[in-house]
Amino acid sequence: MATGIIDAKTIIFAILGGVVPAIFWLWFWLHEEDKKNPEPIGLVALTFFVGGMSVILAIGLEKLTQEVFADKSLQIVLWAGIEEIVKYLAVLVIIRGSTDVNEPIDYPMYFIACALGFAAIENVLFLLHPLANSGTVVGALTGNLRFLGSTLLHAIASSMIGSALGLSYYRGWFAKKTYLLIGIVSAIALHSLFNFFIMKGSGENFLQVFGFLWVVAIINILIFEKLKRMGGEEV
Repeated sequence: MATGIIDAKTIIFAILGGVVPAIFWLWFWLHEEDKKNPEPIGLVALTFFVGGMSVILAIGLEKLTQEVFADKSLQIVLWAGIEEIVKYLAVLVIIRGSTDVNEPIDYPMYFIACALGFAAIENVLFLLHPLANSGTVVGALTGNLRFLGSTLLHAIASSMIGSALGLSYYRGWFAKKTYLLIGIVSAIALHSLFNFFIMKGSGENFLQVFGFLWVVAIINILIFEKLKRMGGEEV
């Protein structure tokens, strides 16, 4: 492969390295869904696709903040905030008013689908450069880091917002807004911490950060179990 040239083979490897891991994680998280009332696969796929397309908006906003704010630490927080809010808005476009969202566990499932679509396209764009300049070996190694870290991060962070909405499913307007705010702030905080440690540590502390992500993931799975039990409650 010629150095620096993005040819058809490079694009294919980038798509495989970015999309396949995201689809695997989507399968993993959907496995936590309520088996008695599964989500329509078409709506899940649409949410995944819209999440992927929302990367374009996020990149534009991130470039704008980079031009306005010079402080790198502030940029990390702002970029995390942009990505979480963009994903949140993308989910709203799909599920707002949908009759398919009819129990608490549905919210984190759609948020995860959107987040994984976002991560898939983000990873494709991320992989194109190292694949074109370093060949498939370096690109594959880089992709594995994003498979283990960034892709999981997006799913967990967005699921925190979805879980917050699910936990407030049977509550009043004020409680719903409060839970939503807590979910968004928690997602941005987690995303910012991940970006900060990965960027500042140059990947040296990746295993520790990845381990922390799985701790949060396990907590999310426990919350999913609560949401599934809530689905059987009467309003």
